[in-house]
Amino acid sequence: MSHYSRRDFLKAGAATGALATLGTLPLPAEKKTATDWVTLGKSDVQVTRLAFGTGTFAGEVQRDLGQEQFTTLVRYAYDRGIRFYETAEAYRDMHRMLGIALKGIPRESYRIMTKVETGDSVDPMQKIDQLRRLANTDYFDIMLLHWQHTADWPEKTVRWQDVISEAQHKEIVRSHGASVHGLPALRQVPKTEWLQVAMIRVNHKGVRMDAEDYRASVGGDVPEVVDYVHQSLHKDLGVISMKLAGEGTFDREDRRKAMRFAFQKARVDSVTVGYKNTGEIDEAIDNVNEALT
Repeated sequence: MSHYSRRDFLKAGAATGALATLGTLPLPAEKKTATDWVTLGKSDVQVTRLAFGTGTFAGEVQRDLGQEQFTTLVRYAYDRGIRFYETAEAYRDMHRMLGIALKGIPRESYRIMTKVETGDSVDPMQKIDQLRRLANTDYFDIMLLHWQHTADWPEKTVRWQDVISEAQHKEIVRSHGASVHGLPALRQVPKTEWLQVAMIRVNHKGVRMDAEDYRASVGGDVPEVVDYVHQSLHKDLGVISMKLAGEGTFDREDRRKAMRFAFQKARVDSVTVGYKNTGEIDEAIDNVNEALT
């Protein structure tokens, strides 16, 4: 017959109680990474947190790589888990180069965001079809009105908004929004109901960031920009930030700080960075992963 002491009884009871309470303890937060898929607000479109930008100095840096080297870079990023590619009509030949670089990769495995110029003399649907052909894609995951820089841009671009909404109904565009420059344009973002996605310049130093004059290269109003980012997120807009490297002016430490600022302070959904070599891709992934810890 076994003898069960009071001490044994208390120890067993404590162990049982500890096991019983394990189910009520909060689970450790899941580790977030640069290549996670995140949903952009009410758009329901998912993108990776880190994007591949093709517009460094309006695409000059990427164009100068040549098609073969650019394709190698695009596919390196893809293999590392970056599945979100950003381009624009203003980047000249980048739609065509990106289409070649992604040829043969399953279309559903990556996302493309493009930005269109909103000129009065252009047929918007013809422009959308032209860009789709150049990029060798049946649809764009995100289409933005590019470089909106005046306070009246929501009224001035109604024709484009209507056609892009029609393109979304036809499933050749999956979501839409605007890329803004300057505080007068940015202030319209949270109150523009048409928007699903906003592209906003964000970094910790205010370099190439929004001020009263959209042409300002330094002295952006960082607190006001962050406030409008938060207002946009509160309106359930997806927010993608650009100018994380101050348009190439930041050193490595400031690039790290800018990434932390974007995700920890501004709390953006995704960021786009332009690259010219694989080392810059590796660094950007490391910087995002660090910012998310």
